[in-house]
Amino acid sequence: MGKMRVGGLVVTVVRKNIKNLHVAVYPRDGWVRVATPLRVNDQAVRLAVASRVGWIRRQQKKLLNQERQSPREYVSRESHYFLGRRYLLSVVNHDGPGRVSINGKPSIDLFVPIGASRGKRERILQQWYRKELKALIPPLVSKWEKISGLEVSAWGVKKMKTRWGTCNQNARRIWINLELAKKPIQCLEYIIVHEMVHLLERHHGEKFVAHMDRLFPQWRSLRDQLNRFPLRHEKWKY
Repeated sequence: MGKMRVGGLVVTVVRKNIKNLHVAVYPRDGWVRVATPLRVNDQAVRLAVASRVGWIRRQQKKLLNQERQSPREYVSRESHYFLGRRYLLSVVNHDGPGRVSINGKPSIDLFVPIGASRGKRERILQQWYRKELKALIPPLVSKWEKISGLEVSAWGVKKMKTRWGTCNQNARRIWINLELAKKPIQCLEYIIVHEMVHLLERHHGEKFVAHMDRLFPQWRSLRDQLNRFPLRHEKWKY
């Protein structure tokens, strides 16, 4: 791993046994990382980054301007989100296993064992988010398999700090960020379609955009909506 300066940007370069060069801008401070194949020399890396300086600056500006939540303590009266709606958390100590309930109320009732630690309260809520998200994904994948003619061999949910979703083109597997349980379901649908289109096109080039425009014309507005939501508080490590 090394660093280089390109057009006023300080870039971290990681050389790996991969086929293609990738440039990423990371929360929270717009850190730029380039993953590059072993065969690509420094001059080629500089040219690749220089060609993307405008895009990198735009991404950094978005990240720096995006609202961030304060650290969550998982206590009563704290704000939490589910499917794009803000709820107040109500922590209920009880003699039983952890569980979560909404039932049409403006609060998320978090039932926890008496004396549960902050970490335990967080795990119970995160497990609920995971369960709810996993229930929403299959019908959306099935819907878009029929519309697009594409087939997803497998899908999963995991916590990701820098991406809303990923796609393994060879395995035909998509991964969905657990944080999408907190966003409107239309945003979840957009990410599912986005990752499915990666089964056709690995990169975000003209062909990828053309497929998205054909299948999901409203994708740009949903992308912008998704990027306006507050970022989850994280202790970022690279």
